[in-house]
Amino acid sequence: MKIAVSAESTIDLPKELLEKYAIKTVPFMITLGDMTAKDGDITNDIIISYVNEHKVLPKTSAVNEEQFAEHFGGLLKTYDGIIHFSLSKEMSSAYNNAVAAAGKYKNVYVVDTRSLSTGIALLAIYASKLVREGVSLKEIYEKCVARVPFVQASFELKRVDYLYKGGRCSMMALLGANILRIRPQIIVKNGKMVSGKKYRGNYEHIVKCYCKDVLEEFDNPDLSVAFVTYTTASDEIVGYAMQTLKDAGFNEVYATRAGGTITSHCGEDCVGF
Repeated sequence: MKIAVSAESTIDLPKELLEKYAIKTVPFMITLGDMTAKDGDITNDIIISYVNEHKVLPKTSAVNEEQFAEHFGGLLKTYDGIIHFSLSKEMSSAYNNAVAAAGKYKNVYVVDTRSLSTGIALLAIYASKLVREGVSLKEIYEKCVARVPFVQASFELKRVDYLYKGGRCSMMALLGANILRIRPQIIVKNGKMVSGKKYRGNYEHIVKCYCKDVLEEFDNPDLSVAFVTYTTASDEIVGYAMQTLKDAGFNEVYATRAGGTITSHCGEDCVGF
């Protein structure tokens, strides 16, 4: 059985990794002012530049049922089955739309990753490896669902106004960040983004504290793959974060830039494991 691994553009993988792991994607849509285009056509650099110039935050639109149906239908012309990894249903309507579209076909399984960005990628890469090992579609789905609760995805960010505008943080958190210069850690827990530790100081110091705290809290990881994913960051900061993961024993460590959808909700100077 020829199986396709699929995800939305919120998986935040560059073209070379999508090709390496044979992951097919379908894009969210992003609106900046009067312009609406696919995630990927509107990049994080375009978003950050627009927000800094116009002081207007972007809006994102989930893949709808019709778009999913077209995506799945196209894949099934080549593949016998599909396993699709969706952004957490607590954050987006994409999962429910994907399930509705999948119901129109046979052998299409949809996983609620309860995660975002390269948290989704960890599951999709695992599935890709199982496909290459010849594991059945149903078993791949069951194995991936079993791993969902153990995916660690978190990040620290400079500004919370993006999250506030999207309804993902409180006014108190916004005021605290702006007035007290608090930089929060955001943890994906039970499919939602929740506040973790709070940091103060210069950006480099904050990132180093964040890296240390994540590895201390999640101290028994699967060492096969890890990601440093960021919207904007210096080479030094990204390099430090990557080295931290390598020193912790991870076999494959990738640095990836967040795509337009994730940047639309996190803003600039956001770094995560």
